[in-house]
Formats: sequence, structure tokens, C-alpha cells
Amino acid sequence: MTPDQATALAGRIEAQLNQVLIGQPAITRQVMIALITGGHVLIEGVPGLGKTLLARSLARVLELDFQRIQFTPDLMPSDVTGHVLFDSQTGDFRVRKGPAFTNLLLADEINRAPAKTQAALLEVMQERRITIEGETFSLEPPFVVLATQNPLDQEGTYPLPEAELDRFLFKILIDYPSQEDETRMVEMVLDGRLPDSLDAAQLTPEANAEAILALGRQADAVIIDRALVDYILRLVRATRDHPSLVQGGGPRASIALARTAKTQALLAGRDYVIPDDVKQVAAPVLRHRLRLGVDADIEGQTVETVLEQLLEQVEAPRQ
Repeated sequence: MTPDQATALAGRIEAQLNQVLIGQPAITRQVMIALITGGHVLIEGVPGLGKTLLARSLARVLELDFQRIQFTPDLMPSDVTGHVLFDSQTGDFRVRKGPAFTNLLLADEINRAPAKTQAALLEVMQERRITIEGETFSLEPPFVVLATQNPLDQEGTYPLPEAELDRFLFKILIDYPSQEDETRMVEMVLDGRLPDSLDAAQLTPEANAEAILALGRQADAVIIDRALVDYILRLVRATRDHPSLVQGGGPRASIALARTAKTQALLAGRDYVIPDDVKQVAAPVLRHRLRLGVDADIEGQTVETVLEQLLEQVEAPRQ
């Protein structure tokens, strides 16, 4: 696969996704970047904005194995990873693999389960392997977790542990569509052009698992100048010194910024990274890794406004 072929393929996949996720091209681009880079995605938004539909559509367009877990307060870790059963016919114990054995795992409303069950995903997300009763199983690539969560001020939600948050490459925010996009969505449902259900059957498969891995290899080959690496490091280190933040980004954030900027450049049709590529991915890479101080919160600041300030203050290299 050549760089031009990779860019064209990614464009066709995005076009398919935009058929069902109306008016959210930035969201589909960010999900594509995470998938190609090989990272996990945390998607936050109120119910009914298409988070589950996006995951189902992605699995359909890419012909990936897909599993969904509805996280609830009584969900057990073994419900995620699997467990051992006794087979009375053979007299042996056998492993029953859980839904985490897949390519694309949708962890729906992940923050409705307690911390013990959330932690069951940690080894899977970080190591791409699952241990059941001392036996370890490696997962076939690609393996990506798309986790959705409701805003933390909703009833019945548990905050994710910071160690788990850091395992997500991106945190993506889905907001209400504009009036124009919502009008188009309603008209498409009434005309029968868009099903009023979580059904992605009308989408056409564009790629498979091997093609996604090939896209990842093309992204790895994108050139990033040392000056841009220095810019990334200065940006991340600035989060550690900002007076409004009590927690900044760690080295994993710097690595994520560099890798996703390369993928963003590939999707934009370039074999080299420019400062705008870094700025495009800065918010989804950093927002879940930063923690606002109490005083800043009282003053009405948010992580988003702090990130905007930093992107303006930290000087980018001239192209």
C-alpha cells in the first residue's frame, strides 16, 4: 500500500461513517486516527448522540470482529475477560472466553460499573492479552477498545481510575448536533434514508483487519522533524507547570501526541508532520490526562480553556 492509497482508503472509510454519524466529521476523523494508531478511545456524551452507532458502523465498514459489553453496577470482571467452566461430559475444565476476545470492543457506559470491573480492562488494554486462571491468551491485532461514558454529574456513575484513563489514547467529546444537522438527520429518518435504529447494515465494507494494520505501517513511516518533537515536549511540559492544573501530561502523553500527529498527517495526504497536525490532536490526547485545581474550577475555568491557552502560548516552529 502506497501513501496515496492509504490516504484514499482512509477517506472512503470516513465517508462511510459520516453517512450515519450526521454532522460529526471531526469525531469520525479522531476515531480513525486512534484506530490506525492502535490506541483506545473514551467517548463522552449524553445518551442518544450516536456513540454506540459509531462503534457498530466502524465494525461494519472495516469487517472487524465486534463485541459489545453493557457495563452495569453488577457486572463482574469475568463477564469481560471470561472464566473457566467444568465440562461434566468430559470431566475437564475448559476456558470460556469473554467478549474481550475480539478486534473492536465497545464498552458501553463504562463508568456505570464499579472500579473492580473497570480494572479488568487494564491488562487487556495495555498488554493486549488476557489471563484466565493462570493461562494467558494474546489477542489478535488490531485490538481497540471504544469505551463510552456518561458525564460524571449523572446519577449512578463512577469516575474512572486515573491509571485506566491514561490507557486511552483519545478522549472524544460528542455534543448535540447543530440545528441544521439535526434537521437533516430527522428528514433522512422520515424519508427512510437513515434507519431509526442502531443498524449499520446499509454501509459498505471498505477494508479488513490487515488493511488497518497496513494503514498503521504507513503512519509509522510519516516523517516528524526534531523541531516538532521539541514543540510536542514543550507543550506537554507546559501542562505540568500551569497554575490552573494540579496534574499535567506524562511521557505517555508526549508519545501519543507524536504518534497521532503522524497519523493525522497521513489522513491529510502528507508524508510529513506540520504544527497544525499536532494542534488537531492535542485536545483529545491531553484532556483526560489533565486535572484542574479547585481554585481554577471555582473561577469557572475548564480543562478545555486551559488547553486553548497553552496552544496559543507555546510557540510552534515555523514551517
